[in-house]
Amino acid sequence: MTEVQRLSPEEEDKMIESAFADVLQGYLNSNHRKKVEIIERAYRFAREAHAGVRRRSGEPYILHPIAVAKIASQEIGLGSTSICAALLHDVVEDTEYTVADIEQHFGAKIAQLVEGLTKISGGIFGDKASVQAENFRKLLLTMSEDIRVVLIKMADRLHNMRTLGSMAPNKQYKIAGETLYIYAPLAHRLGLFAIKTELEDLAFKYEHPKAYEEISEKIRQSEERRAAVYTDFSVPIKEKLDKMGLKYEAKARLKSVYSIWKKMETKHLPFEEVYDLYAMRIVFDCPDQSREKTICWEIYSAITDLYRLHPDRTRDWIVTPKANGYQALHLTVMGPDGNWVEVQIRSKRMDEIAEKGFAAHWKYKIGEGDEESELNVWLRTIKDILDNPEPSAIDFLDTLKLNLFASEIVVFTPKGELITLPARSTVLDVAFALHSELGIHCIAGKVNHKLVPLSSRLSSGDQVEILTSQSQMPQAEWADFLVTAHAKTRLRQALRKMRQPITAKGSEMLREWLAEHNIPDTNAVISKILGTYHVANRDDLCYQLGNEEIMLGDFLVKALRKPAEAVQPSKPGIFRKMLGLGKKNNDSEPTNEKINTKEVYMLRCDENGNANFITCDCCAPIPGDDTLGFINDDNKVEVHTLDCKRAQVLKAGYGPRILATAWETSGAKFLVNIHIEGIDRHGILQELIQLISTHLAIDIRSLNIEAKGEIFTCDLAVRVASADVVHSLCNKVLTINGIKSAARII
Repeated sequence: MTEVQRLSPEEEDKMIESAFADVLQGYLNSNHRKKVEIIERAYRFAREAHAGVRRRSGEPYILHPIAVAKIASQEIGLGSTSICAALLHDVVEDTEYTVADIEQHFGAKIAQLVEGLTKISGGIFGDKASVQAENFRKLLLTMSEDIRVVLIKMADRLHNMRTLGSMAPNKQYKIAGETLYIYAPLAHRLGLFAIKTELEDLAFKYEHPKAYEEISEKIRQSEERRAAVYTDFSVPIKEKLDKMGLKYEAKARLKSVYSIWKKMETKHLPFEEVYDLYAMRIVFDCPDQSREKTICWEIYSAITDLYRLHPDRTRDWIVTPKANGYQALHLTVMGPDGNWVEVQIRSKRMDEIAEKGFAAHWKYKIGEGDEESELNVWLRTIKDILDNPEPSAIDFLDTLKLNLFASEIVVFTPKGELITLPARSTVLDVAFALHSELGIHCIAGKVNHKLVPLSSRLSSGDQVEILTSQSQMPQAEWADFLVTAHAKTRLRQALRKMRQPITAKGSEMLREWLAEHNIPDTNAVISKILGTYHVANRDDLCYQLGNEEIMLGDFLVKALRKPAEAVQPSKPGIFRKMLGLGKKNNDSEPTNEKINTKEVYMLRCDENGNANFITCDCCAPIPGDDTLGFINDDNKVEVHTLDCKRAQVLKAGYGPRILATAWETSGAKFLVNIHIEGIDRHGILQELIQLISTHLAIDIRSLNIEAKGEIFTCDLAVRVASADVVHSLCNKVLTINGIKSAARII
């Protein structure tokens, strides 16, 4: 930030004081108790501690804790204790001061929050998977003790994302990746809707800058047309609400750039066909909390008098709030232009809770509110998982992530007890939610008094009864249909307990075999054995040995005595397969060349398949795709698309090995698959082949067609030079009469 660097010390001082004055003014405008003196002391203390230190952007470091305090106070709604902790959150880590010093100056509570923030500093993730899992465990343990630690951490992450432009590209990918992988789902779960949306948009902006700019520009261009459509829709509703004598605010809520892109990607739609770009939100004043529900349904009635209701898209989150405390009444009606429009109806209290999450509950809490208890249930679940963590760090993170972003259903026990579960949960998930023993011995269930298997998916409102048998034992295949993190953790524990004697026997067999052949018990050796027998981990290997499903043969000895190298995690041969070439002998040979992670890595390949990278079949990137590089255990660069699921895990877990990449290809052509659908008619296939082969001069490598009734589907593989060619091809194919969709698939 060169502008900041050019400021004189006096101007800089004025800017810092002005930024802090903003924080103080926002706090004074809130309804928290006014503890100005301690906030001012914390600011002076932090300013002195960080004196002379600058951020990477060149601005004084103290502006960061001030910005975090402002977000915590004004965007999350926290009070003086949290503001002080936010101002002091980097003091212990970055300066000579200790937690004891903080406690001496500001008391035990602020010191406890600062200590919690210091424990989880530097981002959730370290260089090694075991470290990242341990840090994440610390975050969640601290969260179950005092949720304000995580709320301040969320403010810290939001400010880091807002200032991410000053970081190197590979750091941007790492931070954006872990933000999408963990922080956005966590913000969603805590009810911080506004922060969750901004985190997603900012991460998307740095991962896909071109797509972000294109969608933003299209939103700007369509603003006038959208405003006209919204006016036509909203004016009759406002007239009705005015006649009812309500004091309210009605506004259009535009979909975020990230959610528009997600819809375009998953549904293979152009921007112009994403019709639900906006929703209408009605927020009404209601000092009497007992009248909120009645007013919501009165507004609902007024709207459905005007417009046709979509019967399957009404959501009552008032009677049964979401687990993150969200309350509102949603309905979807058909607008005057023939498109469906969602309307969200909330009181001012509900709106504040929706935007600021659980922090707002403290403002409205009367005794022990029901909404608060939902969070406590979730925190207990997290603590349960933390007390019994997964052996693998990535498994541990994935298990937690299962429930972070899940949309919810509500089911009932025969006694009327209400259970909130992630969508698509099964009878077995309910059994484990009630008690681990019920889950382990569950044989079936009764849903709405009808007998169903334990893999049956549930819907909101179902009444579920669990049937058990003492002869039933847990099965490994149950993991395929379990949804909740709690159930998956409990199942793995039960299976491990059952398998323990056999696993111990196998472990002893492995130890004796290695000792007998004078082979060291190293990670590299075990990795080679796992790869040979196609086994996922050491426990599974020992179990299969103990169960006599596999035997360690003499053929392994020679290979294992050589200096073991780490196992290649990806499939390098896929690159040549994509080019339509044969396998090269040197495809997987490791290179000792030092790769500079701070520079953009140029991806080079030629028409013969010689390349300085390997591609993975999880996403099969081609020139023109937004990509990142990952330095694997063989010191080779794997290339993934930025939105590949495997890449999300790599970004979140292995930040120091991530590379920013750019394509520099010459003459190479890549194999891509395209799926086409349309209305069948005579001659459509001939037109399609003529367009691709003759007019566009693109090589077709395979073609599969199928017609069912009137519907025609075609899967073809073509060789192209870049993603732009694929995009152009799909657009041209859509001009053929009868073809309704054409999209690249992996």
